[in-house]
This record gives sequence, structure tokens and C-alpha cells, in this order.
Amino acid sequence: MTNALRLGIAGLGTVGTGVVKLLSADADRLAMRIGRPLEITGVSARDRTKDRGIDLDGIAWHDDPVALARADNVDMFVELMGGEGDPAKAAVETALKAGKHVVTANKALLAHHGTALARLAEDGGVGLNYEAAVAGGIPIVKTVRESLAGNRIARVFGIMNGTCNFILTMMENEGVSFAEALAEAQRLGYAEADPTFDVGGLDTAHKLAILSALAFGTEVSVSSVYVEGIEHITRQDIRAARDLGFRIKLLGVGVETDSGVEQRVHPTLVPMDSPIADVQGVFNAVGVTGDFVGDLMLEGQGAGAFATASSVASDIVDIARGHVAAPFGAPATALKPYRRARMRAHEGGYYVALELYDRIGAVAAVAQRMAEQGISLDSIVQRADLAEPNGASAKGEQTRPVIMITHDTLEKSMREALANIDAGGHTARPSRMIRIERF
Repeated sequence: MTNALRLGIAGLGTVGTGVVKLLSADADRLAMRIGRPLEITGVSARDRTKDRGIDLDGIAWHDDPVALARADNVDMFVELMGGEGDPAKAAVETALKAGKHVVTANKALLAHHGTALARLAEDGGVGLNYEAAVAGGIPIVKTVRESLAGNRIARVFGIMNGTCNFILTMMENEGVSFAEALAEAQRLGYAEADPTFDVGGLDTAHKLAILSALAFGTEVSVSSVYVEGIEHITRQDIRAARDLGFRIKLLGVGVETDSGVEQRVHPTLVPMDSPIADVQGVFNAVGVTGDFVGDLMLEGQGAGAFATASSVASDIVDIARGHVAAPFGAPATALKPYRRARMRAHEGGYYVALELYDRIGAVAAVAQRMAEQGISLDSIVQRADLAEPNGASAKGEQTRPVIMITHDTLEKSMREALANIDAGGHTARPSRMIRIERF
């Protein structure tokens, strides 16, 4: 065997400790497969004294991850700290400029600085691998970058946040509210004390921006992602969707169109009989549509110490074998400037939930506002059984839930129609719409 590949690991949280455990437990097998041993020569983390359940004897400790990134006894820098800025950004830039390979699980860093980091890596002739940054243990990056290299990718989509999927699954299965499901997710450790990044859709937006750049050969543009979270989804929405033959999922969707690339994150009604509707709990699933392969979908654990460590190890092994690919599938200098497409007409239309005052003419007024924007209604259903207890407005006037399903229409038309409906005086609270996608 040749000399060991020396690793510096920055960040010893859940994922970092998982990586150390995996590399230690499988050291002989990995060395046999690679043709050279892997050796952890340096680590960096905030607290030296914390018991992490791993043996760090004989491994150099660096309080400063940037110092670790430039250390002479490190050939590959493994960044598992997280965060879009320093110290992660400074450490990764330092490693790349020093001619060291980098493996990272940092979705925020790549979503905001991926294009620039790819240029640095290619200038230095080193690898920048990031399988663990998108969908945890699911090998979607390698699938798109390598296995589907012969395809023109038309669409990427998926459930990319396990916290949101757990909450929506629990709301459906247990009939609980969003707040109750969120509290349970926090109790189980699936959601942070401040869950905004997850439930607000930002985590999914970061992953989608990376995946879209890889799939469509563009520069990364997280600022161009349209984002809605799941905070306003009610148990009534969940029940109505189920009765109509749908489930609600938070999806990230990237589509290449003639006018550019469309990126969006939002709650979506998907048919019950679609594969993605069956993805439950904290699991993730990512789908790809290629011109030759057609549709395929990968499902698995999207987070967790060992699932994510598996993807990190895969990246380390690839580089150790001498396989260094362009980070986004094409040379960074050849990536197209991101061109944002307009929000298109959505197959299957929209689900619209209204809380209308129970008065003559209210439904007719709503239908009229829709017609003014050229929106065709597939169905209008008044569902008294979906009303909240004590279904009266603050004015004391009785209200009734109304569910509408539209035919295909433009986003702009829907928003204008709903704004006019809310301004018309017949709604007790703001209307809600959820897109319908038929995968």
C-alpha cells in the first residue's frame, strides 16, 4: 500500500463524531478498497474537554480550524462545522488555496458560495465533494453528477427536510395541529428549539439551490429560490387533501424551462398513489427526470450521524482513489449564469382554502373573482365537517370552510385573484393556496 491519506476533521458534533466512528470501525476494509490507509491526523472543535465517545489519542488538536486547514500533516480537509460564513468559509478557502482536497457537509456554505469555491478547487486541481450536503445518506449528488451524466436533466424535486416530513406525517396520522406535531418533533430531537430554518423552508432551499446548479449546469443561486414553509398548514388542510386523494408534502422543485431555471420550495399536494406520497416520517426522497433515463427516485435517511457520515466517507473514498470530478459536473468557468424563470402554470392547478362568511352571494363572489383572472375551477366544496370548533368570526358571524380546486393557471393570476377575494369582505381570514403536482 502507498502512504496514508491524512485527514483533518473540523467539527466534532453529531456528524463529525459519526465520521470518526465510521473511519475507525471500517479502517481495514476501507484501506483494502482504496489501496491506501486513511489516517486522521488533526481535528478541530469548540470544546476540547467534551466527552464525545471517540478516541482522539495521538491526534493533533487545533483550536483554530483555519490552522488545521493549512497544517502540513493534512492532505484532505473535512469540514463539518456548518454555517455559510467564517470559520467554515475561511477554513475551506484556506484548504483549497493550499492545494488540499475538501469534503464538506455544509449546505449553507455551498448554497451561498458554491460557485466561487468550485473555481478555487479547480484552480488548485483538487476535489471539492459534498454528497452529505444534500439529503444526508441519499447518494443524489453522485447520481446526478456521474450516473446521469449522459442525460439532460429536465427536473429535480423532492422531500429534502425530515423535520417537515415528520410534522406533516404526524398531523395526518394522529390528527394533531401543526403546533402539537412540532412540539413532538422537538421532544424527539428532530426539530431545533428554534425550528424556523427547517419549517420555514430555508433548509430545503439551500439543498435545492445546490442540486439545481448540479442538474442544470448553472451557477448556484439560493437567492432565486421561491420559499414557503409549512407553518400555516392546518389539520383541516391535511384532512381535505386526504379526502381529495392527496397528501401534503414540503417539496423543493427545480425545473429548466425555455425562459430559465425555476426553483421553488413550498407545501404541495401530491396524489396518494404517487411514490413520493409514501415517504413518511423523517425520511427524504429526491426525484430526477432525465431525457434518456426517464423518472427515478431515491429514498432514504436524510439526516442523522451515521447516514450523513456514510456520505462523507463516500466522498473521502472517491478522492482517495484519485477520482476528482468538477464539483458541479462541468468546469466552474463553463457554468451558465443563473437565469430565473417565471413561475409557470402548475399541472393539476391549485388547492384553495377559504373561510367564508355564511351569507348569500359569498361563493358566487369568489367564483367571479376567479373568472376575472381567467381561472377555471375544477370543483368547489363546502365542508362543514372541516370547520374549527366554535366556527364563528370575531364579528360573531358564522363562517364555513370552502375548498376549491383549480385547473392549470399561472401563479400571478392566482395571487391576484386571492388578493381580490380577501379584499372583497367575504373572508373571515386570509385565503390559503397550495400547489398541486402530479409526479
